[in-house]
Amino acid sequence: MTLQTPVPVDGAYLDRAVEDRAYAKVFWRIIPFLMLSYMVAYLDRVNVGFAKLQMSSELGLSEAAYGIGAGIFFIGYFLFEVPSNVILNRVGARVWIARIMITWGAISAAFVFTTSETVFYVLRFLLGVAEAGFFPGIILYLTCWYPSHRRARIVATFMSAIPISAIFGNPLSGLIIDSFHGTHGLSGWQWMFLIEAIPAVLLGMVTLFYLDDRIGDAKWLTDVEKIVLIVNISSDNRAKASSPHDIASTMTDPRVWLLCLIYFCFVLGQYGLNFWMPTMVKASGVAGNLQIGLISAIPYIFTFVAMLALGRSSDRLRERRWHLIVPALIAAGGFVTATMAGSTTVAILCLSFAAAGAISCAPLFWSLPTAFLAGTGAAAGIAWINSVGNLAGFLGPFMVGYLKDFTGSNSAGMYFLAAVLVVGALAVLAVPAKSVNR
Repeated sequence: MTLQTPVPVDGAYLDRAVEDRAYAKVFWRIIPFLMLSYMVAYLDRVNVGFAKLQMSSELGLSEAAYGIGAGIFFIGYFLFEVPSNVILNRVGARVWIARIMITWGAISAAFVFTTSETVFYVLRFLLGVAEAGFFPGIILYLTCWYPSHRRARIVATFMSAIPISAIFGNPLSGLIIDSFHGTHGLSGWQWMFLIEAIPAVLLGMVTLFYLDDRIGDAKWLTDVEKIVLIVNISSDNRAKASSPHDIASTMTDPRVWLLCLIYFCFVLGQYGLNFWMPTMVKASGVAGNLQIGLISAIPYIFTFVAMLALGRSSDRLRERRWHLIVPALIAAGGFVTATMAGSTTVAILCLSFAAAGAISCAPLFWSLPTAFLAGTGAAAGIAWINSVGNLAGFLGPFMVGYLKDFTGSNSAGMYFLAAVLVVGALAVLAVPAKSVNR
């Protein structure tokens, strides 16, 4: 029999098996549900990349106009991110996340009525307003259940919803566009928006009855398991004595602004890839929307494996910085070499490295701010970093589209994404290792 490490709780000692059992219960209760919700959120956010294959020609959108519409989502997201997360911290995740999901589902369905460039811009902006607070709210919610030394693997598992969404969502979007085009007088891209919006509304309703706001509310945990989890979170929060304690001090903390810069660079690489992946695959010689969807799913299979492996490694070694720097540099190399590919196979392989590196940076990044932010500082700081960083979701698609219009090829946009990822990797070196490696 293996000797177990005891856990001190109010003077008594509990078997390590109690702690492991408690975290296993937490994992299976909340992580699959949050992953499913994020898969739906991400699909509703980036399926505009597939809509472009039909919508641009039908509405007469230029490459730059599409880039503005794809990116303007993040302006609404930026403006309402911090208020949304502060409200979530006060009213609880259950009610606020449900509200977010139901409203974004309704707005996503409204894309059926897009008839012009202006309507496209307005709906993308409103979608950003509706979804603001969802992702940082989930990150904040996870800090209420998991201490720092367990969090990288959990966030990576949760965010593996991104590649899973692409693996299944890309072919689904292509299939819907091809199969439903012309049905009841609607184009395929209109049906895609309508069908893919329904799960968000349904999951939002389920959230009201399924999620628990706090450990103490979880009827599916025993009293002893609750005590173990609460003690671990309390101990973790005591180690964050340097955290700013109010919104004003959080917004002026130099550490927070450094993390904004780092996340901005990583998000720019991620969304520059996501929004233009179908177009790049099509440019490599693939024809047919379903085929484009199937081929563009391949890089996300690599991404899924990389995210889980890097998250587990980061927690096991309790090392955060180089687990960010190396994937970012690999992604930069993938973007550059993709422009030199002489065949579809080589291009997809290069894009697979780019996707695996760029998208894996996101979950690994969140080990940095959650290592020192707590309480109101965490609610405001996580939202602020995410909102500033996600402005790159506007700049990335716009710049790739602008550079393609200006140069007539995808190469300049890929070089731009690579350069920004290198800047982000270098900025990570400015984060003190002792403040995050735990």
